[in-house]
Amino acid sequence: MNAPLAVYIHSPFCPTKCGYCDFNSYAMTGDILPRTARAMQAEIRRSPHQGRPAKTVFFGGGTPTFFDEADLLGILRAVLEVHPPVPDAEITSESNPGTADASKYAAMRAAGFNRISLGAQSFLDSDLIRLGRVHQSSEIARAVRLAREAGFENLNLDLMFALPGQSLRAWRDNLNRAIDLEPDHLSLYCLTLEPNTPFYKQHLKGTLIQPEEELQVEMYDLAVQTAKEAGYELYEISNFAKPGRECAHNLCYWRAEQYAGYGPGAVGRVGDQRTTILKHPLRYADAVEAESDLICERETVDATSLRLERIMLGIRLAEGIAVEGLEPMGLKKNLDRGWVEVNERVKLTPVGRHYCSEVAADLA
Repeated sequence: MNAPLAVYIHSPFCPTKCGYCDFNSYAMTGDILPRTARAMQAEIRRSPHQGRPAKTVFFGGGTPTFFDEADLLGILRAVLEVHPPVPDAEITSESNPGTADASKYAAMRAAGFNRISLGAQSFLDSDLIRLGRVHQSSEIARAVRLAREAGFENLNLDLMFALPGQSLRAWRDNLNRAIDLEPDHLSLYCLTLEPNTPFYKQHLKGTLIQPEEELQVEMYDLAVQTAKEAGYELYEISNFAKPGRECAHNLCYWRAEQYAGYGPGAVGRVGDQRTTILKHPLRYADAVEAESDLICERETVDATSLRLERIMLGIRLAEGIAVEGLEPMGLKKNLDRGWVEVNERVKLTPVGRHYCSEVAADLA
């Protein structure tokens, strides 16, 4: 079957490991970077899904632009050879403003990348230091300028709220400064304290305190209002876009569509198989070079599991989900609460967005 699918490439390297990050990323330097890049190209070229067109390609991580130019573009070439992109396919790379480089951005654009996602997180240097980011706030505007000059007409900024000690005023200032840079897309996320991260351990010790829940709700509502007033439509709980600039790759996830995953720690779901690739770069590179099995986790996704995923992920979208197959009592309960509305499809109300997980569990 040669139906198009989404393609995800995981870059496992970062300049530093941020205190809140639970992604599969490593602050490593030296020979392991080009070695991993070569291994990723080899993995892609041996893909069992070879020949299936790419409707989207997304380089995430980690920080893909931490690879040097030749290695990064070598991985992209392998992807485009194995998964010829459909016309106008969205091809994204994440980037840290601190690793922004004019010549690299220009080479990326010429090679086929047409969307860039910058992890700004905050425009306040004290926040960036606390988060463990390597960039300064002044570098965000520079990165945007370099990306635009390189020809990127589709650009996202990531921002986080509910940071330790953050006020509503500071969050409003962050939003306004981001909008002033005229990105095409905004991803506005609440800081989540994930187990096994330094931030979570600090929270348990009482040395990291987030804003109260009521203030977090105000921050989210302010984000929705401010983005809308600036011409960005909320199309997913945490994501806002100018018309036609929704992230096509992430929409594949939220609609529970198929995607192939390559690189250390990458997850993919093709057909009824969900797989996870070996996570540590050294073990991954060893396995590729030995032509060993790269999969460390494998799960069969049956019809029931896929239904649950479609509900849990799809309810996050402004387009909502189909009524068919939902739990009737759960639907009625959330209609009565005012957390969902039904107009051909089931959608969260503005209040319901604050209870998304609870709604999804009821509907499933």
